Amino acid sequence: MKKRKANKLKIKKSLKRRFKITKTGKIMRRGSHNRHLKRRKNKGQVRKQNRPQTLEGKLKNKIKKALGK
Repeated sequence: MKKRKANKLKIKKSLKRRFKITKTGKIMRRGSHNRHLKRRKNKGQVRKQNRPQTLEGKLKNKIKKALGK
């Protein structure tokens, strides 16, 4: 009898572009409200939104599964 190989899990390409998984397993995302209209926001707010932010909770688990981890 031949052994059947398991199908490869296809990852979601759109999520791959939006999220990054670190070596420790954290999922990093970009902050929102940072595309335009920056003139109205103070500099501290703009800097804070430029930094990558971590995901927590159930959404983190869903995205890990969709990324094949």
